[in-house]
Amino acid sequence: MMKIRMQFLAGSALALGMIVGLPGPPLPVTLLATLRAQDPPAPPAAPANSAAATTEPVAAAKPPARPAPSTPQIQEIIRKFAENETLFQKARENYTYRQIIKVEELDDEGKGGGRMYTVESDIIFSAQGRRTEKVVFAPISTLRRISISPEDERDLRGIQPFVLNSEDLLKYDVRYQGRQRVDELDTYAFRVGPKVMEKGERYFDGIVWVDERDLQIVKTYGKAVPDIRGSAENLFPRFETYREQIDGKYWFPTWTGADDTLHFKTGPVRIRMIVRYEDYKQFKSDINITYGDEADTPPVKQ
Repeated sequence: MMKIRMQFLAGSALALGMIVGLPGPPLPVTLLATLRAQDPPAPPAAPANSAAATTEPVAAAKPPARPAPSTPQIQEIIRKFAENETLFQKARENYTYRQIIKVEELDDEGKGGGRMYTVESDIIFSAQGRRTEKVVFAPISTLRRISISPEDERDLRGIQPFVLNSEDLLKYDVRYQGRQRVDELDTYAFRVGPKVMEKGERYFDGIVWVDERDLQIVKTYGKAVPDIRGSAENLFPRFETYREQIDGKYWFPTWTGADDTLHFKTGPVRIRMIVRYEDYKQFKSDINITYGDEADTPPVKQ
C-alpha cells in the first residue's frame, strides 16, 4: 500500500500507466532509492529438501489427547471432591455475605412489566456469634401468577448454591460424563441425581463441573426436585450457578440464573430468576471471654 500511494503522488501519467498496464515515466532516482529502502529484505531460499520448500502448508501438531480416567480413578475423584466440598461447606459457615434475589414474571415477548419479587439480605453473625439473616430490602411482591413457596426458600438456601459433601454423596448417583472446558478451567463433568426421593426432602438433579486441579465444584446446571403436582402445583425452574475462588482456596457461589417456562395446568408461565452472592468476608469475632478477677489469697492463720 505504501508503494502504490507514493507512486500515485509522482504524477497522473504514472497512475494511468498503473491502471491500464502501460509503462509510466521513469521514477526519479531519489524516490526509487527510498522505495527500495522501504522494501523488506527477501527471505533466503529454503533448501529443496526442506519442509518450507513444499507447497503444502504444514499443520501444527496437536497435543495428544489425555486418556480418560479409569473407574477406580473416577471413584477416587468423586470421593476427594466430596471431601473438599465438606471442608468448603464448613468454611463458608464462617463467612458473611449479601444475598440478592430477584424473581420476575415475563410475558410472551420476554418483558416483565414490573411483576417482580425482590429480597436483599445480609448473612451475618449476631453479637453472640450465631449465624443469622438480616433482611435489608424487601418491597411488596408484585408477582401475579406465581408466588414464592417455602420450598422455593429452601431451594434458594440449599439447592441453587448446591454443595455435594461426603454425607450427601450417599443420597446421589454420580456418573462421570467426561472432561470439559469451563471458561479457562479444565473440569470433570458429572451427572448427579437422587437415588431415592424421601417425602418432604429437596434434591438437586443435573450436572456439576469439578475443577481438575482443586477438585471442587465450579459450576452446576439443573433443577430442584421433586416438582409438586396436585390441587396446589409447585414447579421449579432449571438454573445455572457459577462459583468463584474468593479466598485463594475455596470456590464460593457468586451467581445463579434461571430463565425457564413452568407449565402449570392453568397455562405456561415464563420466569426469570437472578441470585447474586456478594461481598464475602470471613467472620472474626471480637468477643472476649473472661472468667472473673483472680481471687485474693486468703490470709494465713497465726
